[in-house]
Amino acid sequence: MRAWIRRFLPRRRQLPPVQVIVYTRTQCPLCDEAKHFLEGEQDRRGFALRFVDVDGDPELKAKYDDCVPVVEIDGKVRFRGKINPFLWARLW
Repeated sequence: MRAWIRRFLPRRRQLPPVQVIVYTRTQCPLCDEAKHFLEGEQDRRGFALRFVDVDGDPELKAKYDDCVPVVEIDGKVRFRGKINPFLWARLW
């Protein structure tokens, strides 16, 4: 009976995890604050988190020099400078 039911129930697709990239640099207090916040949220929400140092790439440095940290979620920039926890919660 279970095999018959399983045949007609829709299968749940496994979605890839949300990708969060943070463009950051060393000696940046706002970057440290964003890192601490996002690492806590990663445990709760289960997204993939990656940090990229803008000083290691001249193109990224030119693009994000004065506005780090920059938080990009699935390819779209969502936060610059500071993460607003209320806006963050609305994204999920």
